[in-house]
Amino acid sequence: MSRQISRRTVLRGLGAAVALPALEAMAPLRVFAGDTPKPPLRMAFFSIPNGVNNTHWFPKDVGADYVPPKTLASLAPVRNDLLVISGLAHDKAKANGDGPGDHARSNATYLTGCQARKTDGRDIRAGVSVDQIAAEKNGSKTRLASLELGCEKGAMAGNCDSGYSCAYSSAISWKSPTLPMPKEINPRAVFTRLFGDPNQIAEDRDRVKQALYRRSVLDLVGEDARSLDKDLGLADHRKLEEYLEAVRSIEKQIQAAEKDDARHLPAMEAPEGIPTDFPTYLRLMMDLLVVAFQTDTTRISTFVMANEGSNRTFPWIEVRDGHHSLSHHGGNVDKTDKIQKIDQFYVEQFSYFVQKMKSVPEGDGTLLDNSMLVYGGAIGDGNRHNHNDLPILLAGKAQGTVTTGRHVRYERDTPLCNLFLSMLDRVGVEEKSFGDGTGRLNGLKS
Repeated sequence: MSRQISRRTVLRGLGAAVALPALEAMAPLRVFAGDTPKPPLRMAFFSIPNGVNNTHWFPKDVGADYVPPKTLASLAPVRNDLLVISGLAHDKAKANGDGPGDHARSNATYLTGCQARKTDGRDIRAGVSVDQIAAEKNGSKTRLASLELGCEKGAMAGNCDSGYSCAYSSAISWKSPTLPMPKEINPRAVFTRLFGDPNQIAEDRDRVKQALYRRSVLDLVGEDARSLDKDLGLADHRKLEEYLEAVRSIEKQIQAAEKDDARHLPAMEAPEGIPTDFPTYLRLMMDLLVVAFQTDTTRISTFVMANEGSNRTFPWIEVRDGHHSLSHHGGNVDKTDKIQKIDQFYVEQFSYFVQKMKSVPEGDGTLLDNSMLVYGGAIGDGNRHNHNDLPILLAGKAQGTVTTGRHVRYERDTPLCNLFLSMLDRVGVEEKSFGDGTGRLNGLKS
């Protein structure tokens, strides 16, 4: 005959205790779906300044068998994960009667496809950029609708280029035709925006670590449970087994939730500030963007590698002349060689980012497979200030909707906005038109 057990009875072990209330009083923390949800699709837009040395940028052959030119050599590890695109143009980056100021104008046009109003006053005007159109429709799904990053300071007022406001030269993301989105250039500030106070993050990380390494509660109270079971009748024995199994189920859900918490904590430590070494700085900001995508804190980002018209020097690659100054090379071979070195440096940084995205497993593929990453700008050759033959790369398979591993050459002066409209389609944003586009960009899917 079984003995009566008080409802205040608990199973104890090494400081752990499991009470014995009615099982109905316990509610599971969450219901697990039977199917793995489809990963989200991300978009990022990288900008480079001052055009490129076209001779070493565009492959001579099209299709999958193209030979990468010198500037694109560092993309070899991710060759099959990207498209090299030629033939695209931005008509609204041309003067169209507004005179000089190509750097500021092209920067404002890059993601908007609109002619920027020539002014250095408060009456700036361009258009809503492609990233912000996507953020308006999809941004509510993440904590941050979009993330604007950069690696060079930029004023948002004043005259920076032949009567064009500095806002045009500094920002590529526009929330409205009159509201450019300022970029964040401090890595620690980016970390705080993404994940909160770094000190609190450290405490949370310690708490989750302790939870993941703790022993099972039922393992700790197991001996007490076995002792109690000896005094129970058959019915109570079954009831106790059912109860302990329910506790085990809930415990597994708690542990799963804790592991989920751990996945959403940043794997990197909070940066202290802006590194003095520019290559280190660029890669730190890229690491932050990878983590932002990985934790689904945002799905849309812009990344200004340097402001349009930047005159940065690159002594670590033996280029001590200013970038903008060199871009007005006049055909000088020494200058064009240095431009090629700068182009190659920036591509190497993008290659680093793409490889980093590819190294993160997600779903049946990788973070890169679930992304569309545009790299380029709205100036072709900095010496000519032309706005066709734009240097454009598109990395990521966009969940199988882009056939990568090719050089695709479009008809001359095909609007870059056609690419952006096609990208919006892929993130579920249906727009009839965008900027000065003439339609969708055919040929992205082979």
